[in-house]
Amino acid sequence: MLKKFALVFMMSALAASTALAAGPHWEYEGEHGPGGWGSMDPAFKACALGKRQSPINIETRQAEKGGLKPLLFSYTPGPAELVNNGHTIQVNLPASGTARFDGMEYKLVQFHFHTPSEEKIDSMAQHMVAHLVHKAGDSKLAVVAIMFKLGKENAALKPVFDNLPQLTDQTKAIDTFNPADLLTSDPTYYAFTGSLTTPPCSEEVKWHVMKTPIEISYSQLAAFKKLYKMNARPVQPLNGRRVQVLFP
Repeated sequence: MLKKFALVFMMSALAASTALAAGPHWEYEGEHGPGGWGSMDPAFKACALGKRQSPINIETRQAEKGGLKPLLFSYTPGPAELVNNGHTIQVNLPASGTARFDGMEYKLVQFHFHTPSEEKIDSMAQHMVAHLVHKAGDSKLAVVAIMFKLGKENAALKPVFDNLPQLTDQTKAIDTFNPADLLTSDPTYYAFTGSLTTPPCSEEVKWHVMKTPIEISYSQLAAFKKLYKMNARPVQPLNGRRVQVLFP
């Protein structure tokens, strides 16, 4: 079983490395920053022309109440692979369960970090956010955003922050990680249709932004910022999109 997971990890790491090397070089600042993503490659045109782009600033007074169902998480402990992909630290999860969004089951495939948080609530960002990426079928994507504020050490993420790969394309394995430990007791979330927040900025992604942040320590945040001081795309125009909120 361990050999099987090791093979999966090697294949995913190779794919990530190849994609990074083959695609246009993009960054978060300067000439290759977000303002130029859309013109770097025809495949990135949605970054400039898309009307449902992420992240957004969530204005709580304008969020529509009603019409949403509680998120149903069925996360399980499993092996994890940490990858430094040149833009963030990504945690690949080959066997960590599923979640249900609008009655459809999505497999949790990975999560990664941005600092500061890309999403804002009433124009306020948090120190960091984790994007939990889920997939159904070949193309349907759903993301759960969990934001972090400074406080006590996050025990669930300790094996991640203690083992951050320092070099681009470097990987590290964790025997067991339980993504359920990242969830809070507050089920309140905001929902909208958006996009990937990195090139190619593909749209029709279901977004679920948890209202209540969880804590990380200053040393955990500093460990990440030593590698990526800032890796957040600016908020994008709402363009009339509907933002809903579920209160318990």
